Amino acid sequence: MTNTFSDQSAQIGVRVQSAASESTALPRLRRSAELNERLHRLIPGGAHTYAKGDDQFPDGMAPVISRGHGAHVWDVDGNRYVEYGSGLRSVVLGHAHPRVLSAVRAQLDHGANFVRPSVIEAEAAERFLATVPTAEMVKFTKNGSDATTAAVRLARAHTRRSVVAICRDQPFFSTDDWFIGTTQMTAGIPAQSTLSFPYGDLPALSDLLDLHGSDIACLVMEAATVTEPPAGYLEGVRALADHHGCLLVLDEMITGFRWAASGAQGLYGIVPDLSTFGKALGNGFAVSALAGRREIMERGGLRSPDERVFLLSTTHGAETHALAAAMAVMDACVEEGVIARLHQLGDRLRAGVHEVAAAAGVGEQVVVRGRASNLVFATLDHHGNPSQEFRTLFLRELLLGGVLAPSFVVSAALTDSDVDRTVEVVADACAVYRDALEAGGPEKYAGRPVKPVFRRFA
Repeated sequence: MTNTFSDQSAQIGVRVQSAASESTALPRLRRSAELNERLHRLIPGGAHTYAKGDDQFPDGMAPVISRGHGAHVWDVDGNRYVEYGSGLRSVVLGHAHPRVLSAVRAQLDHGANFVRPSVIEAEAAERFLATVPTAEMVKFTKNGSDATTAAVRLARAHTRRSVVAICRDQPFFSTDDWFIGTTQMTAGIPAQSTLSFPYGDLPALSDLLDLHGSDIACLVMEAATVTEPPAGYLEGVRALADHHGCLLVLDEMITGFRWAASGAQGLYGIVPDLSTFGKALGNGFAVSALAGRREIMERGGLRSPDERVFLLSTTHGAETHALAAAMAVMDACVEEGVIARLHQLGDRLRAGVHEVAAAAGVGEQVVVRGRASNLVFATLDHHGNPSQEFRTLFLRELLLGGVLAPSFVVSAALTDSDVDRTVEVVADACAVYRDALEAGGPEKYAGRPVKPVFRRFA
């Protein structure tokens, strides 16, 4: 295996051996370890997003990032990695993308926030509604949780009902009580009136609505994640929502600008009542959006005769540079073939991983799933069950090879050679995986297992 670390790394003596030949080798992460301790002293959890916590990585192998460019990041020790899942799927074009940075810098010269709306708010809204034509109005904010909770509030006001029904097979919708109250982390949250339904099962949703439809304000779901929607499923959900008088809210945080420029709703031809976008919308800059039907959105405005809804009134909701970033992303997705590139890269990566895993004899244990633009991997044990221990081993071997990959979600900045290099590292990781299976378990290879985000105790 060739060393994937930068020249800067070589200057400070970092060397990484083949994980298959020397499984005890570790990259130099001394400064990262020190900074992780400092982060925990200052910030609960040591990060501002639980999914970025060091408990999500093998013990002693959670790099602290100093910079990123394109599809590569460097940690504070000087190690370079090919990065996947960039910014939890938010950096779709790659780090420091010139088109985005140029748009942001131009706006910064004119100021970021004013006492009245800026012209860019109208321009960004027009651009968004032209890109996502199923929506009639849009309001921007800074994070996905606020946008999705605002959709729930609108739905409750519009229907005069209080219960929310969420798709239980999809992992995250909001940090607010109506959703977090359904997870293991319920401390500090009163009992919630949130119900759930399985993805892809229209009869189950129909039964739920028959029982509780008169109380349900909205159905909150992603159109698709790891699996594609069964034929007729989304159309059936739309029809059931209409029949029972509840709103359909599509969470497009992941699917927006990854499935298509117009989101999953555009790709699958489904028209939600409300939808929420974020992550890739700003290529790492903080911007998200609530969009939907005019008559519903206007409940938060000044032109509806109905009782007003307090809707997304945020000081920083329309910072000019974030909206400029969003417009640059939308333009790039429409003009530069970004979505097609994501799928081409993902297809190449999936095929390569499948080939080397099968060759190593672990094709049934190391499994790549999902749409090509949004790949994840499963790490299974001898019995085909998901294993955090084997995930830890796999992550460790990827890191040893210079690949930072909590998922295999691609950015458009990856090159074919980056993907091919990743497949080489995966091949070495699969060799170690096979050895661990033959030895009866990964414990001696991996150490403390990574942990699920949603758990009651640390």
